[in-house]
Amino acid sequence: MSIRTTNDNAIDRFIRPDFRSPGGMYETLRPELITATEEQRRLMEINPTSVVSTEMFFQTAFPYLEVRLGVRDKIWKPTIAHYFARLLHDNTGKLTRVYTQNIDAVGLPDDKIVSVHGTISKVACESCGQSMDFTKIKDIYNPENGPTESQPIRCSSCGKATVKPKTVLFGSSLPADFFELSAQDLPAADLLMVVGTSLVVGPANSLVYSVPQSTIRVVINNEPVGEELGIEYGPEAERDYFAQRNCDDVFLDLINELGWNVDDIIDDLPEYSQTLMRMKGKNQS
Repeated sequence: MSIRTTNDNAIDRFIRPDFRSPGGMYETLRPELITATEEQRRLMEINPTSVVSTEMFFQTAFPYLEVRLGVRDKIWKPTIAHYFARLLHDNTGKLTRVYTQNIDAVGLPDDKIVSVHGTISKVACESCGQSMDFTKIKDIYNPENGPTESQPIRCSSCGKATVKPKTVLFGSSLPADFFELSAQDLPAADLLMVVGTSLVVGPANSLVYSVPQSTIRVVINNEPVGEELGIEYGPEAERDYFAQRNCDDVFLDLINELGWNVDDIIDDLPEYSQTLMRMKGKNQS
């Protein structure tokens, strides 16, 4: 079984804002706080994606680093939907892989996760790949937490000021393991779960049509997605199933149906997930 998730929708909106949703980066970006030229700030106002683009980064790393620092230093809590993948792996051993566009970890062994857009948990030089760390970037979200001005972070190996979290810049290639492991995993998948996504970002969205015709596809989402990619909805659908609710609701019901105990994780969940578990627990008692 493979699970494809992304950061676009309900799977983890309660633990951090994403790019496209209300309150996400595109809506809340404040270029006037970012270390950049006036021309670069105008570009960010017109096109917020430029702040995470390859072109902007190699002009100046500060916009990308200052935006990402506020994300990297927060402590994100996995939701029930995240825990389902771990429970599936621990209880059945049937999980092949999670392909995720989230840039924060989901609590699985490294060999069970393909971080399609990289990770904020590790830092490296974009030019040469040398592992690094950074502490010289101002915090535009909480100015009291860091320096008032950002300083260039030069790589200890190549000397270039291109050190950043190991996330994928817009315009850069995806990690090689996405292509290598998807080619290995998908032909053998008997079930593909598509969770909390708009399915508009490629090539990650190619996973839904790269599985065999015999593979069952389950879409867990707030709205139908991927019809242009071949996913079918309605009574005529033969192998596609649609669970149209919040992801945590669906996965908690599934966890309960499977009889898996999750009482020991409730305190580790974000507030919404805790409330949901307590409400459903009362309804079942």
